[in-house]
Amino acid sequence: MTKIVLRTAVASIALVSAGMASAQHAGHMPGMTMPMAAPKKPAPKKPAVKKPAVHKPVAKKPAAKPPAVNRPAAMKRAAPTVDHSKMDMGGSAMTPPATAAIPPVDHGQMDHGQPAAAATPPGGHEQMDMSKPGMAGMDHSAPGHADMRGALGPYPSTREASGTAWRPDSSEHRGYMTRSGDWMLMLHGQLDLVADTQGSRRGDGMIFPAGMLMGMATRSFANGDALQFKAMVSPDPLMGKKGYPLLLASGETADGETRLIDRQHPHDLFMELSASYALKLSAKSSAFLYAGLPGEPAFGPPAFMHRQSISVSPEAPITHHWLDSTHISFGVVTAGLVLDRVKLEASRFNGREPDQHRYNIETGPLDSTAIRLSWNPTKEVSLQGSWAHLEEPEQLEPGVDQKRWSASAAYTRPTSSGWWATSLAWGRKTIKGAGGGQGQDAFAHESSVKRGAWTLFGRGEVTENNELVELDHEDDSHGETFRVGKASLGLARDVDFDGPFGMTVGALASVNFIPDGLRDAYGKKHPLGAIAFLRFKID
Repeated sequence: MTKIVLRTAVASIALVSAGMASAQHAGHMPGMTMPMAAPKKPAPKKPAVKKPAVHKPVAKKPAAKPPAVNRPAAMKRAAPTVDHSKMDMGGSAMTPPATAAIPPVDHGQMDHGQPAAAATPPGGHEQMDMSKPGMAGMDHSAPGHADMRGALGPYPSTREASGTAWRPDSSEHRGYMTRSGDWMLMLHGQLDLVADTQGSRRGDGMIFPAGMLMGMATRSFANGDALQFKAMVSPDPLMGKKGYPLLLASGETADGETRLIDRQHPHDLFMELSASYALKLSAKSSAFLYAGLPGEPAFGPPAFMHRQSISVSPEAPITHHWLDSTHISFGVVTAGLVLDRVKLEASRFNGREPDQHRYNIETGPLDSTAIRLSWNPTKEVSLQGSWAHLEEPEQLEPGVDQKRWSASAAYTRPTSSGWWATSLAWGRKTIKGAGGGQGQDAFAHESSVKRGAWTLFGRGEVTENNELVELDHEDDSHGETFRVGKASLGLARDVDFDGPFGMTVGALASVNFIPDGLRDAYGKKHPLGAIAFLRFKID
């Protein structure tokens, strides 16, 4: 029923938009010169021989209109100079359709050799009516849309990922977009139905829902500032408190007493409720403030579901609690500075992992700190290095703090039929009081290749984990640290429907690498796992 209502709403918006667009084009757009076909003239009785009028003027008949070739020739000289794929799309917020006449635009006089920002008035294409056919539901990976302004600074919006994290400018940015007054609205979502089976004595099988629904409202101002609100929710709590089977994963608790081992915890219903404001400092710099309850502090690469290198996969990485588990923090304030391709930011946040109550909004002191430096040297590359001090992150380890480091590199290259995205990430956490505070490292390499409707994806990981052995929760010490690994490979196929709806069908297989010290617990040296999934999308 929900799908029918959503389809009807989308169809109604599109129908009204089409009517508005038709009426507007019928009026030629006030003041705008449009190339039009020359009126049909009666065929001359005799073929005329073209000669310069100065040599043989026509004297017997009244002066005729200038030869039709003059007007089309001028138009032909002007029209090709308009390359809309190079025009600056401005901010992601759009202003409402103006009722006043649009100032005349002589496309023949526009200097398209200048930067897009110089040829576009403040706000740029923010003033375009996104409700017109072809604008709502746009695919931001299409040429030209990469120039839409980001919410945190004067850079392409495709650079933005989860929280305030960056990814390559060349990344795919999908979402159903429309405009309401001064606001640009975007909706993106995916609902996964997953069948999971994990081998070995510690494995299990399960069918469960997962995914996310994200909405954004963005407004850009004439002075270049930008305001954005973002909300993201997840159906993960429906899978149950114990989450889903995932060998070699650990972190958080199912019921406030039991550690989650060889399982991935469910995300909270509210994954992000945040607001940000960016103050323009110059044509290539800005300062911003971001706050969320929950939100994501300035640590690590983007959350795994927002990394294009592995976003097709419904499976969480076993490196999650080294790299990006802070993406749901109940209380975050981040201040940052953007200088063209460089971003420096710092956060104060609540460092405690979400508890077993997945439907509520928690509160706590902003007693943890994170600092991140990001750099996009080219449009295909994004680099980051970050550090964080977390106060008592684990619920079952009161008084035990952690320090974390992270570094990552992401590369995305569009191709004629899709894209190739790959990333390499390292994380380290040092746990106070655990074996003298030794560091535990984790590495992840992810890569996806999309060609047409098909996507091939894979991930390889190694972690040093001291939480894979059951311990008495009253003892805040950890067990022996084991180096474990995992490799997975999957294939998925997209099926697009009318409008913003789509579907993906896929599967993956994984192999786990168990050290000798854990062989008895798992019963195998290389236990296998497999996942099949059906994903419904709004983008």
